[in-house]
Amino acid sequence: MDPETWHASLAGVVLAAGALIRDSDARVLCVKPNYRDYWTLPGGICEAGEAPHLCCAREVAEEVGLDLPVGRLLTIDWQLALPEYGPDARPSMYFIFDGGVVPATARIVLQDDELDDYQFAQPANLAGLLAPAGLRRTVAALAVSDGQGASYLPYQPG
Repeated sequence: MDPETWHASLAGVVLAAGALIRDSDARVLCVKPNYRDYWTLPGGICEAGEAPHLCCAREVAEEVGLDLPVGRLLTIDWQLALPEYGPDARPSMYFIFDGGVVPATARIVLQDDELDDYQFAQPANLAGLLAPAGLRRTVAALAVSDGQGASYLPYQPG
């Protein structure tokens, strides 16, 4: 098999990246997309050929108007595609990077066409905001954020 045909036959995966951004009270920045029923961390889907850390910086700037340095990788979450995406949908990998701590004076400017609101939420209140998969990866990111290393979250049904 020639290299081009072989490469085209490989499984594909959707990449997404987001930032764990906190305020000085250790609350987590969450945004409310207008196309979902739940909140999420600032971030989004990587463009073709875009590295996850660059996607993270781009999406944070686009969604909340913050030009932050992207810190170390905190969590990688691998998930099967949701059933509503159809039988040929690809799995996804979601990267969470450390977005650091923003001062109380930081000006959040929402991306009007995608986001309805934002808030800094106490970690104990994230379960009431985030979808189960988003909560799982955010809790994992928080658990390693003050230490070394990263967490890898293989898919767990249910």
